[in-house]
Amino acid sequence: MALDSPKKKVQGGRVRGVTGVASPALENTPVIECAGAVIWRIQDAELQVLLIHRPRYDDWSWPKGKVDPGETLAAAAVREVKEETGKFVALGIALPGLQYITPEGALKRVHYWSARVIKKNDASVIARAPVSDVDETEVDASKWFSAKEAARKLSRAADKTPLAALVKAHNQGMLDTHVLAIARHGKALARSQWNGGESNRPLTPVGTAQAVALVPVLAAFGISNIVTSEWKRCSDTIRPYEEAAGVLSAESDLFTEASHERDPKAVAAAVTKLVHSDAPSVLCTHRPVLPTLFKTMGKSTPDETVRKAYPKADPYLAPGEILIAHIKLDDEGNDPHIVGLETIRPTLH
Repeated sequence: MALDSPKKKVQGGRVRGVTGVASPALENTPVIECAGAVIWRIQDAELQVLLIHRPRYDDWSWPKGKVDPGETLAAAAVREVKEETGKFVALGIALPGLQYITPEGALKRVHYWSARVIKKNDASVIARAPVSDVDETEVDASKWFSAKEAARKLSRAADKTPLAALVKAHNQGMLDTHVLAIARHGKALARSQWNGGESNRPLTPVGTAQAVALVPVLAAFGISNIVTSEWKRCSDTIRPYEEAAGVLSAESDLFTEASHERDPKAVAAAVTKLVHSDAPSVLCTHRPVLPTLFKTMGKSTPDETVRKAYPKADPYLAPGEILIAHIKLDDEGNDPHIVGLETIRPTLH
């Protein structure tokens, strides 16, 4: 049963829309959070998606599964895809999620992204934790279908909701995207507690944990290019991903607080260059720099609804939080449009 309008839910730092059963009477109902993906490709000029068959239920559905304790939804989605299809994927734009009551009386929420298969030697795959092989007692087949065939093949009518959104995005030319992630550095030692220079002020133990927690999130979105303020609290925030992925970061003076104060136009020009790049990237910087970044990125965000999703109030992002921008380039690799935004605050274990 569909809702009259999508509900918003914050989980693992992420605001998502889900459709399905919703009632004030369910406030105390146990909640099961799940995540998955609609994997797509273009084959012979045709949009195709990957379905899985589960012998236990004898059904065809999307790869998905329960979120582990301390795991973000995005990390759970790519892990479940690997466990159920054997494929490594990078997440794209978010798709409508679903929620329904299980036979046991729990409220199950399933969060979906679009996703594309990537190579096992991709930097983002190297950064991920190992995942077990497909258990054939759980999933005994995965098969590509055209979008129309998949709509007929899906066993649950509700599973057509994310498929319809995927097809619509494809028809509007907004499906083939890549990511620019804007990360605020992890929690740093207070200025009043630090006797050294501002450029060397370090992360706290919490900030170090936030840096480690960023790794599976950045990996889930296929990040292969790292840019960071050269100040220590930023470079240390991004270092765990740099080391896990085997990618050298580009440390820049441009994205420091001091440089931004001197010449915000240079910062705007630098982030514009990142928006025009076709490499899935992360930029780690400081709170005072964020409004300039978001204002600049807003110029490449034609849809007003998406543009309104940029954080507008100080502190814009919490320490260790990231904004994921999904960027669509034209056929010549130019004219970037930011077609989707999501904010993620990784959960600390």
